[in-house]
Amino acid sequence: MNTTAEVSQNSARFLTWMVVAIVVVIGDQVTKWAIIEWVPLYDVVPINSFINITHQKNPGAAFSFLADAGGWQRWFFVVLATGVSIVIAVWLWRIRKEAQTVLSAGLALVLGGAVGNLIDRFVLGHVTDFIQVMFGSWAFPSFNVADAGISVGAALLIIDALFFSGREES
Repeated sequence: MNTTAEVSQNSARFLTWMVVAIVVVIGDQVTKWAIIEWVPLYDVVPINSFINITHQKNPGAAFSFLADAGGWQRWFFVVLATGVSIVIAVWLWRIRKEAQTVLSAGLALVLGGAVGNLIDRFVLGHVTDFIQVMFGSWAFPSFNVADAGISVGAALLIIDALFFSGREES
């Protein structure tokens, strides 16, 4: 039987990860708003020799996958991101009793990123990307704070799968 302290600790753990996801969403939306307001579409503002700020519209997925699909992809990605977000939130709720920090952090970052891009797709019909990393003449596709959250979160999920989850404590 769970004590009141255990229930409170479990709820606090879940809420902590939800706050992390919300911080990613807010950071993502604020930075996208600033880019839309202050950087004209397709302009490039060099920050240093390897980072540019740019203003791009991406109606597709990662690396502009399905960008030219004719519009149906907007609602497909809205439904997909909504489903993934619900699954991740339920997953975080189910593991709230366990101190799985790396897994929970990864899930929270992916959740925040998914919701950040979901808002763009639902409201604007595309995702606003604005960070461009350059290496010599090679340019990585533009991305945003939500994409960074998803990428770091996915890396944490891989690290958790390789080194933490499924291992019994000695």
